[in-house]
Amino acid sequence: MKKLIFPFILLLSFGMQSQDVSLLEFNGDIASNSKQGPAEPFYPDESLKHLDGLSDKKLTRYVRKEGIAEKLIEKGNDYFNKMWYAEAARIYDIVLEKSEAKHTMSLLSNAGDSHYYSGNMEKSFKWYNELYELYTDEIPEDTFFKYTQTLKGTGKYRRASALTKLYYNKDQNDLREAAMAKPLTWKGATSVKVKNLAINSPYSDFSPMYHNGTEIVYASAKDSSFLTTRRYRWTNQPFLDLYVAKTKNDEGDLTGSRKFSKKINTKYHEASMAFSPDQKTIYFTRNNYGKKLKRGENGINHLKIYRSQLVGGEWTEAEELPFNSDDYSTGHPSISPDGHKMYFVSDRPGGFGQTDIYVVDILENGGFSEPQNLGRSVNTSAKEMFPYITDNALYFSSNRAMGFGGLDVYKSDSKDNMFSVGINLGEPINSNRDDFSYIIDTTGEKGYFASNRKGGKGDDDIYSFQYTLNLNAVTGSIQDAETGEVMEGAKVSLLDKDGNLLAETTTDAFGAYTFKNLDPLAEYGIKSQSEDYYEDRISFKTKENENIEVSQHLKKLNKILDEEKVKKPFEPNAVHFAFDSYKISPEAAVELDKLIAVLKEDQNLTLKIESHTDAVGSNAYNKYLSDRRAKATRDYIISEGIDPTRILSAIGYGEERLLNDCSDGKPCPPDKQLLNRRSEFILVSR
Repeated sequence: MKKLIFPFILLLSFGMQSQDVSLLEFNGDIASNSKQGPAEPFYPDESLKHLDGLSDKKLTRYVRKEGIAEKLIEKGNDYFNKMWYAEAARIYDIVLEKSEAKHTMSLLSNAGDSHYYSGNMEKSFKWYNELYELYTDEIPEDTFFKYTQTLKGTGKYRRASALTKLYYNKDQNDLREAAMAKPLTWKGATSVKVKNLAINSPYSDFSPMYHNGTEIVYASAKDSSFLTTRRYRWTNQPFLDLYVAKTKNDEGDLTGSRKFSKKINTKYHEASMAFSPDQKTIYFTRNNYGKKLKRGENGINHLKIYRSQLVGGEWTEAEELPFNSDDYSTGHPSISPDGHKMYFVSDRPGGFGQTDIYVVDILENGGFSEPQNLGRSVNTSAKEMFPYITDNALYFSSNRAMGFGGLDVYKSDSKDNMFSVGINLGEPINSNRDDFSYIIDTTGEKGYFASNRKGGKGDDDIYSFQYTLNLNAVTGSIQDAETGEVMEGAKVSLLDKDGNLLAETTTDAFGAYTFKNLDPLAEYGIKSQSEDYYEDRISFKTKENENIEVSQHLKKLNKILDEEKVKKPFEPNAVHFAFDSYKISPEAAVELDKLIAVLKEDQNLTLKIESHTDAVGSNAYNKYLSDRRAKATRDYIISEGIDPTRILSAIGYGEERLLNDCSDGKPCPPDKQLLNRRSEFILVSR
């Protein structure tokens, strides 16, 4: 998220340098600006204002004077330590881009962090990338994680994936967790229409919530004052207040935005609210604030959840809830449809990650039970935030690994207070930026969420969404190329545009198959295989909510495979793979070279490749991994001069054909697991 939502995320976490200070530094952190619209560069130190008036050449000459760069770095560090990230980022950029100062690890790290917390993914990537290249072995894990987030945020998914594997490779248990947590993406029988709303401002607008049937209450930093506006130094934006707008039509448009209540809004932050079912109680997130800001033992001003009652048409003075603390943050409330439970976020001690989702019972006397952590099916070692509870599911955002980038929205099905593993809602709800504060109506067909994705009006924008029936599908048929007879039981694989496996099926008695719920206007591939036939591949592109029809005709091998015409299966000494890898090792290459020599010696031989995995991880992920191993094996053989037409097939079987009893859940020594991670070969006479 670009601006103000960052403080609300970061305050609710710990273990990062920025969390050593508060969401809000009270001493001297309020700026005044009477202008409407985005703020101009702001320097608390008046002596720095002249920097913006210098030409590029003059600025370069100035910062290269003796001692100037050092003084600017000192001032930037001062701003950084006060969490005045917008100002710090400006100074760090000048030093790094114009001066001859050494690009130290701390300078690059602070520059990357300043832009990261200000929401500038492009600039934060620039400095994190240089930091990684110069200090690869020294970069801390939390900075490494932020670097991978900026890679995703700037569209560099492949590099983010590769570096994430390195991140997990530091610990074998983490690597196994990563293999089993390969992205679970929700794909329903619907497509999604997403729309940016007209009420969005140039500032941060987020956390929509249903109210009184026809209204949406939300948080905004929009500058609606006619007089001097107080600004929050972290982002140089006005403080967050609650606003209310009326729903305009079925598409989710909102109109008539106004401030929600003078009794609720204060001179500091209010955001992320929820209402009781009768709409007479509001729970919302606010700085720990009474007559003045309060700080915990660590000097931090944390977030708390407050409650206010609607009495005689007016909201009462807000009171904080009893499970808050001055020493950690509590926020982002969500009330169950029956009003008996509250779900919220906290970085309290004892959690699984940086921020976790908890639940309390709301008692009849207005009290609350002790908070309970929702457990590992929902919470991870990363951040889980912005919960929204319905009758049968919990929606929340998380920046866990293997997502699309930043915060993604997840869905966890619930029954009898038990929650399933969270499933990523996929695109277009999620993007390579932050996507969060998702709510959905009781029909399950439409709702709202916030995002700082590219193309918005401001920093964080509110979007409406509506699910429609997804008719995008491909229906295919497979026939024998010579006889024209339909082929029952042929294996059909659906591939993405990069050749990655998405789904598999087999043809029915009529030689037909169907893959449903595809993305509109997207490129896919179909790979068809059957015993004693050549593999066949075709590509196609979906339309707008229509069914596509394709057909394939498989050619038989030139000679039917039998004992006389099939050579003895070629068994190299060790064409094996490392755990969770499809890379051809030097040892495996030596053995493959022996196979290549045989193929070059006898030009009448063709080849079938079969690749496999161990049983660690999910079946779906292992199928994907074995397919990559088969392709890597095929690519190596082709790279050594073998004609691609001589490779009849390269098929991955996942964990279907284990060589031993190392099945799911059974402890096995590494040497036995290694035996299953292999490529096998059959030489065929043609």
